[in-house]
Amino acid sequence: MSGFDDDASPPPHFLGHRERLKERFREAGPDAVADYELLELLLFPAVPRRDVKPLAKGLLARFGSFSDVLAAPEARLMEVNGIGPAVAAHLKVVHAAALRYAREPIKGRPLLSSWSSVLDYCRAAMAYEEREQFRILFLDRKNALIADERQQVGTVDHTPVYPREVVKRALELSATAVILVHNHPSGDPTPSRADIEMTKTIVDIAAPLGIVVHDHIIVGRSGHASFKGLKLI
Repeated sequence: MSGFDDDASPPPHFLGHRERLKERFREAGPDAVADYELLELLLFPAVPRRDVKPLAKGLLARFGSFSDVLAAPEARLMEVNGIGPAVAAHLKVVHAAALRYAREPIKGRPLLSSWSSVLDYCRAAMAYEEREQFRILFLDRKNALIADERQQVGTVDHTPVYPREVVKRALELSATAVILVHNHPSGDPTPSRADIEMTKTIVDIAAPLGIVVHDHIIVGRSGHASFKGLKLI
């Protein structure tokens, strides 16, 4: 008779991998893990009884980058084999946490002296979206953030923007300045002729009412464009 329990099964192979990956992350830090491994670490709590390495690699293969995975809509995440509603929701919670973290450095501070943080937040919030979005940062007299609002969501290459509505909302919030932000899902942040004309219209309507348009930032995967930097404002 054997001294072993014949009914006992060896632990799943991925359990050892999980512990080794966690230990490497703890000891060597985030730079010691690849993007797919960081995704694995995020997936561990949501998928406790399965090897998640194929899931992590499948997500990266489908969406292209770590940031694209987190920014992807839940419906598209669930198109990846093995990703159900619970896992997709878990990834969107991680994305929401990342955006809130990126927004913290600009809350209640003069934005013009925290410009790199503004750009980091805008890129995190919008650069990887699949449809164009138009966002406005409303500022007070000290250029501190009053509100951050997404005004419109459009198609892959167009967002309807109504300049008078932009200025009306600034007046409602008693904002004295705004920063306009939108994304180009194509990845190229170069302003279009329509972008330039729309911005000029907002500036022309806002100026007589004492509202300054500090900048219009376009973000894309390949970088950003500043209307002020391009001398378009």
